[in-house]
Amino acid sequence: MDTRQDRLPGVTELGRCAFGGVLMGLANLVPGISGGTMLLAAGVYPRFIGAVAAISRLRLKPGSLAVVGIVAACAALAIVLLAGPVKALVVEHRWIMYSLFIGLTLGGVPLIMRLIGKMTTSAWIGAACGLAGMTLLALAQASGAGTGGGSQDNWTLFLLGGIGAAAAMVLPGVSGGYLLLVLGLYVPVLRAIDSGKDALSEQDWSGLLSVSLSVFLPVGIGVVVGIAGVSNLLGWLLKRFEQATLGVLLGLLIGAIVGLWPFQQAVDPQVGDVIKGVVMTPELIAGLDPEDKPTAYFSPSAVQVLGSLGLVVLGFGLTMLVDRLGSGRQDAVASEPESDKPQPK
Repeated sequence: MDTRQDRLPGVTELGRCAFGGVLMGLANLVPGISGGTMLLAAGVYPRFIGAVAAISRLRLKPGSLAVVGIVAACAALAIVLLAGPVKALVVEHRWIMYSLFIGLTLGGVPLIMRLIGKMTTSAWIGAACGLAGMTLLALAQASGAGTGGGSQDNWTLFLLGGIGAAAAMVLPGVSGGYLLLVLGLYVPVLRAIDSGKDALSEQDWSGLLSVSLSVFLPVGIGVVVGIAGVSNLLGWLLKRFEQATLGVLLGLLIGAIVGLWPFQQAVDPQVGDVIKGVVMTPELIAGLDPEDKPTAYFSPSAVQVLGSLGLVVLGFGLTMLVDRLGSGRQDAVASEPESDKPQPK
């Protein structure tokens, strides 16, 4: 029997898929924004998740393939075109971007709270575990465990980053970009995308092969594993342990702001420090790219504090606006006329 999930999307739904894909690509570039939330805003989240689940079970229907293909292609296009500018903003205006990221992250909390409903004991325990886990990640980053600029020895970390980015496509409120940030892979991944784009335009095939093997391959494998595995795992967990699972997601969101303290800046490493596997000398330090430098906290001015608070509010408001748009469109999907639904024969 033909179902709505199997049918090819109409023109309006194709447009929503394309729009949602662009938004999801932007979300994967910006820590704090969930790709799933962006798909909610476009009104294609249920269709996309259903299509992913169907394809992961090798149920290759034209409708599912079209939805996933359009969303993925538009997301990839947005990532390729905007990775360079976003990376530059993070490196050159760190406290401004981190303040905005904090607001965007906190904006996902009401969404998860609405999914949880009344907080139960299992939800509280899950939230505590998620908060503890994200706090430990942030502390590891602050102590230097996540630094190193994305060396080729971080193949496993790139793999984990790809899985995290895929998880953000599956469930609203979870940001894969933030996970890349705390793992120390955010700037390296954006830099690799930018380098790959430049190598392709210059027909530098050896450079393209190098960045593909060291970054694109592990991230790509992680994304495939994440989309196929994490979506089904989360579905299983939400069916059997819904409150605890949503509680963990809530804890992860709240704990995310620990690693996004905005008042930090790039500083020159000391002679003898190891950056990307290379021992720093005065000459190497002088030529070091700003994106590869370690960061240190600084005391902000009153203007910076007020500006940071304003950006936090702005980011929170933007996420809430997207959430409201998504909620309204999902209500429209839920109220789809019976005449548009498959009728039993």
